[in-house]
Amino acid sequence: MYQPVDQSFFNAPVLELAKNLLGQYIVHEQPKGLLVARIVETEAYQGPGDRAAHSFGNRRTKRTDVMFGEPGLVYTYQMHTHTLMNVVGGPIGTPHVVLIRAAEPVEGLEQMKENRGSHLKMKDWTNGPGKLTKALDITMKYYGHHWWEKPLFIAKGPKVIDYEAGPRVGIGNSGEAVDYPWRFFKKDNEFVSKYR
Repeated sequence: MYQPVDQSFFNAPVLELAKNLLGQYIVHEQPKGLLVARIVETEAYQGPGDRAAHSFGNRRTKRTDVMFGEPGLVYTYQMHTHTLMNVVGGPIGTPHVVLIRAAEPVEGLEQMKENRGSHLKMKDWTNGPGKLTKALDITMKYYGHHWWEKPLFIAKGPKVIDYEAGPRVGIGNSGEAVDYPWRFFKKDNEFVSKYR
């Protein structure tokens, strides 16, 4: 049922890619079955000129190296105890990414519940970037993986038209970039992360 999107899907300016990802499915094929969630919230990071981006000023380190690669690569990184996942965008050599912030569980609900803890309400399984990777069992091993290749891929879903835009989350020390309206989310969706 779920087929990876074509590689060409990722060949879009990063702000456009962040909007296009809304409604698409993240699919993780597991020995116990599929884990599937529909993307409802993203954040765009525009490389060299964006103070909130890991690659601000074209900073190239072991961590950010994949951001300079082809569009559609997986950029995972650790924040505290969480793994966060991103989609590389922009032409090769331009370190733009889209953070996948939140998604709505679709398939593999029992496994997601187990991954996140049976005491949690369903809406708390995937309503934040670290929660989402835990629910879908996505780890740092996917750094540099192609988002159009199994076992972890993005599959075509219904395009989200009713989205809103606002400032990104948790980037308080990034000057004027704090106010860029580069967070996109499905309107009135309970799985969108809480904006503080």
